[in-house]
Amino acid sequence: MRTDLIRKTALTAATIAATGGGIAGPAIAAHAAAPEGKPAAQVQNRKDHGQRELNVRYEAQPNFYYCGPAATRNALSVQGKDINVDAMAKEMGTTEAGTNSINDITPVLNKETGKNVYRSVEISTKQADDKQTDKLRTDIVDTVDDGRAVVANIAGTAVDTDGNTHSFEGGHYISVIGYRDGGKTVTIADSADPTMASYRMSVDNLADWIATRGYSAS
Repeated sequence: MRTDLIRKTALTAATIAATGGGIAGPAIAAHAAAPEGKPAAQVQNRKDHGQRELNVRYEAQPNFYYCGPAATRNALSVQGKDINVDAMAKEMGTTEAGTNSINDITPVLNKETGKNVYRSVEISTKQADDKQTDKLRTDIVDTVDDGRAVVANIAGTAVDTDGNTHSFEGGHYISVIGYRDGGKTVTIADSADPTMASYRMSVDNLADWIATRGYSAS
């Protein structure tokens, strides 16, 4: 099996307890209504330059292999978009083996957001180096500051800031919907388990989680 950006995402090990819909985690709130004439993302929670979190209409994935479409759907919801996951799964070529790579996610994000808004970024090594981690941090801050979420293809095990372990040895997709401390800590919306809809993680741990795969950022 290839271990680069086009590596196949196998079935996630998580058991999906519910399809979600309106579930609010600690950092996942109901989407704010935008004033007329303004994109929804522009009226979301901007604090100071060192931190920002976007409002997401969270939904859990409806089955074990829809993490790609679900992560993309959650990411697009911060812009006020509500797109059917089945339609996105069809566009991405998602099967019971999952969604093949981040390169199948980026075109769908661009279709709904604008031509060439998103781009795929690869972390091809087995562990992210300082340069790759710094780029990921910058990409997350820039994307979130633009009112958009990042979608990342991860694999393996990572620990969040509360000490909880998240393990997806076969691969998984998540949305990154916020940051703190200038991007040193990020907020993740995870469609795998609605009881753990949101958690925070150091960008260093996230970069290593993405290693051998990639992410989509604007």
